[in-house]
Amino acid sequence: MASTPAGHAHANWSRLLPLLGLLLVTACQTVASPEPALSAAPPRGPAFAQARCGGCHETGLYGTSSNPNAPPFGAIANHEGVTAETLSYWLRSAHNYPIEMNFLLHDDDVDALVAYFLSLKVEHYRRPADL
Repeated sequence: MASTPAGHAHANWSRLLPLLGLLLVTACQTVASPEPALSAAPPRGPAFAQARCGGCHETGLYGTSSNPNAPPFGAIANHEGVTAETLSYWLRSAHNYPIEMNFLLHDDDVDALVAYFLSLKVEHYRRPADL
């Protein structure tokens, strides 16, 4: 039996049909999207600082503290030699606090405040005029 152009085309389609079917099936399948990432909770430090320290200290990078004896957080964070270790030690050692700061900080509070202080470090910081 001689091969005809129509018979040859039919043979090609019969081989391609399963491949085309597979492509069609895989193209139409939906890929499960990954679960949306849980957004990271906002850092505790800024809110904690404002709530517990903001009565006396300016808790932002710049500004004047309402209590002239309470340095602004930006000035503390950018004071030469201040590191995570020095901040952590000072905040964990309650005997360092002035009498007005008569409250206890738990370890997670200290960690949140240290992280917040370090976020206030900036190159070329200029201290407010009141210090």
